[in-house]
Amino acid sequence: MESLSNWYFLENSALDLIIFASILLTGLVLRRFFSNTFSKIVLRFFPQEFVSFQDCIQLLRKPLELLVFWISLYLAAHNLHVPSTWHLVSIETFGIRFLLSKTFETVIILTLTWIIIRLVKVGILVAQEKWQGIEQKSKQQFIPFLNDLSLVFIIAAAGFVILGRIFEVDVVALITGLGLGGLALALAARETLENLFASFTIFLDLPFVVGDSIQVGTITGDIEKIGFRSTRLRGVDGNLVVIPNRLLTSQSLENLSERDYRRAKFNLTCHLNTSSKQIDTIIQAITDCIKAEKLCNTKESKVVFEGFGLYSLDISVMFYVQTKDLSIYQQTKQRINLQILALLNQHKITLASSVSA
Repeated sequence: MESLSNWYFLENSALDLIIFASILLTGLVLRRFFSNTFSKIVLRFFPQEFVSFQDCIQLLRKPLELLVFWISLYLAAHNLHVPSTWHLVSIETFGIRFLLSKTFETVIILTLTWIIIRLVKVGILVAQEKWQGIEQKSKQQFIPFLNDLSLVFIIAAAGFVILGRIFEVDVVALITGLGLGGLALALAARETLENLFASFTIFLDLPFVVGDSIQVGTITGDIEKIGFRSTRLRGVDGNLVVIPNRLLTSQSLENLSERDYRRAKFNLTCHLNTSSKQIDTIIQAITDCIKAEKLCNTKESKVVFEGFGLYSLDISVMFYVQTKDLSIYQQTKQRINLQILALLNQHKITLASSVSA
C-alpha cells in the first residue's frame, strides 16, 4: 500500500488512480441494478394491470444508467488532482476547468430532464392501456395532447434551469420581461394563439373525438390526431388533410359519426307508357321490401308517386338505415336496390331516359 502511494502519474498516486477506476467500474457494473430498483419503485405508483415491469424498464433504463454513470464519474474524479504543470486556472475563473464544470452540470440537467420525460411516458402508457375501447374515445384523444403539452413544459423548465444555473441568468427577471413583451408576441403570433385556444375549445366542447368522421365545408375525413395548432384528417381517398383548429371552431361542422341513421333518396323514372296499376303495385312492393330490412324500421320510409316528368313518370324512394357505419349502410342500400331492380323486371316496368325518349 505504501509503494502504491509513492508511485505517481501526473501528480496522482497509484492509489488515487485505483480508487478512481474502482468507483467508475463499480458504477458501470451496478448501473443496471440501480435502474431496475428505481423502475420497481416507480411501478408501485401505477396499477400493474396497465403497465408491465418490462415496459417500465425499457423506458427508464437508458436515462437512469446514464445518470448513474455521470454520478460515478463525478465521485471518481474527486479523488484526482489536476497537475500543477498544466497551469490551469481555478474552477471559479473562466477556463478549461470552468467549461468542464459547466458542461458537466448541463449534461446532468439534461439527463434528469430525460428521466422526467420518460416518467411522463410511463404515465401516458398507463393512460393508453386504461382508456382502451370505443366508450373511452373522448379520453383517448387527450393522450397525444397531454403528451405534447407535458413535453413543452418539461423542456421549457429545463431551459430555464440551464439559463439560471449554467449561464447565471436572472430567470425571474427574464420571465417578467417575457410577460412585458407578451403583447408584441401575441400580435406577431396571432394565428398561432388562435389555433392554440381553439384546440382547448375542441377538448372542452368535444364536438368530435379521434376516429370520428367529420365534414367541414367540402372536406370529409376521419380524425387521426388533434394537435396544438391543427387537426389531421384522413380523407375518403386516403390523402392526409391538415386543418387549422381555428377553422374548425369558426364554421359549421358536421360530425358524421354521431348520426344514428343514414338516409337514401333517389327517383325511379318510369316510362310514360307505365300504367297507374303498375305504379301503384310497384310502390307497395318497394315499401314492403324496405320494411323487410331490420335496419330500416327506425324511421318510416316514403315511396310515393312524385309526379310527371318531361319524359317519365317519377317515383320518389326515401328510406333510412339505422347505422353509423358507412359500409353497412352501403351494403343495405345495395340489397334494397337489387330487390327493387328485380321487382321492376317482375312487373315489366322499364325506366325512361331523355335519350330513349
